Amino acid sequence: MNDERLTTADIAETDDAQTPMSRDPGTDDRSRDGDREQTLEPLLEEQRAEGLRERWHTLQSRFVDEPRDTVADADALVAELLQELAGTFSSARADLERQWTAGDDVSTEDLRLALQRYRSFFERLLNV
Repeated sequence: MNDERLTTADIAETDDAQTPMSRDPGTDDRSRDGDREQTLEPLLEEQRAEGLRERWHTLQSRFVDEPRDTVADADALVAELLQELAGTFSSARADLERQWTAGDDVSTEDLRLALQRYRSFFERLLNV
């Protein structure tokens, strides 16, 4: 990989991570909303998600032989994914704002779908 890759520090605009990551092993892709359980919306198209999973498995298989490079590459892959997700949310928000600025009505359904995507992402981040 090239030396000018994106890192999670670039996204966070800081050089040190201050919050340790932990994950509850019982966590899945469901969110509890009051008493009802809801399946979270996918954040990526399945083909893109599968490509990222394949890249992760390839990267992970190199760890024993190249641990430092593998960790650096893992950071770059996570940063790429975060940047892609941020771009997706930013683009969706910009589309809604263009409609608002033009005086167009944004349907409640469009807003509901946008909020579902935000909720899915938010719930996943909290469960990391």
